[in-house]
Amino acid sequence: MKITHLVLGSILLFLTTCSEKQSTQIPPIKVPVIQVAPEDIQVKLDFVGQTFGKNDIDIRARVTGFLDAIHFREGSQVKKGDLLYEIDPQPFEAKVAQQEGMLAQARTNLARTESDLRRIRPLAEKNAVSQRELDAAVASRDAAVAEVDAATAAVRLANIELGYTRITAPISGIIGKSQAEVSDLVGQYPNTVLNTISETDSIRVQFFITEAQYLDLAQERRKEEHAEDEPVPLELVLADGSVHSDKGKVDFINRQIDTSTGTILLQATFANPDGYIRPGQSVKVRASVYTIANGIMIPQRCITEVQGRYYVSVFKDDNTLENRAIQTGQKKGNMWLVSEGLEEGDLVVLENVNTRGMDVQLEPDIQQFDLIE
Repeated sequence: MKITHLVLGSILLFLTTCSEKQSTQIPPIKVPVIQVAPEDIQVKLDFVGQTFGKNDIDIRARVTGFLDAIHFREGSQVKKGDLLYEIDPQPFEAKVAQQEGMLAQARTNLARTESDLRRIRPLAEKNAVSQRELDAAVASRDAAVAEVDAATAAVRLANIELGYTRITAPISGIIGKSQAEVSDLVGQYPNTVLNTISETDSIRVQFFITEAQYLDLAQERRKEEHAEDEPVPLELVLADGSVHSDKGKVDFINRQIDTSTGTILLQATFANPDGYIRPGQSVKVRASVYTIANGIMIPQRCITEVQGRYYVSVFKDDNTLENRAIQTGQKKGNMWLVSEGLEEGDLVVLENVNTRGMDVQLEPDIQQFDLIE
């Protein structure tokens, strides 16, 4: 009797378990995908550069002397003609006085020789004195004229040197930190820079591109009608990732490739009306070089690299996944250009889905993916 109850209980338990298994269904797995949609893609390239002022003028002492005074605040705005430095003027004032004395002496000598010539010339006409004495008087007068001219030039030079003791701003702009202090001897060889003034209402950016990039850009520009006559639009990306509000343009391309680095120097100019950008900053110049018609871009997280080749998982019509090889191109933020391997409408898996060894049903879940520069 006990055995019968045990057998019946086992049968009931088996039937109940089978019934529960038959009624339990595994829900389909939602696979996050992005749908391929070709569009015109503007290809941008970034180049590392350094900023310079519109004009960066070095301030140097043009005469040798001891620095007497500094008349500006370091790092401030100065205007053209503002007094910046004064060199002790006393030695130069003494030189001016000395040269003016020599000029006075030369003028006195000129007056004497002209008086002698006026006296001798009538006597020579009457043969009262020899022609030789007349010629000597004329020569003395001419030498005295030359001495006056030389002394006048010496006075002018002495006054110029005296003027150089007052060093003024050649342009308006921001002045930097002084490289000399009061009582320093300045103007000696090598003539060191006392300071630098930068004009910053616009900023120059110098950067290098490789020879291959230069050739690619030149060829792409030739393909576009009238593109060679139009400036390449440039953006200035600052160190914090922000983009400068004013666009720039290339205004200088060096005449040759640097053979030691295989690069060529370019210079672009950007407006800087508020003086926000300073010389010496490390920046990136972003150039919109050309447009790819009907290009395909997918998130970089979709792509898997295996031994130098790139693959993506594509959701097929039969609700299975295909591992497909692709050819990649330029990167744009968190997106990657795909030149081969994908077509319009393909569903590319955003994240790896491991279904190996599982009998499951897959359903696509189309996601939106924003570009992050």
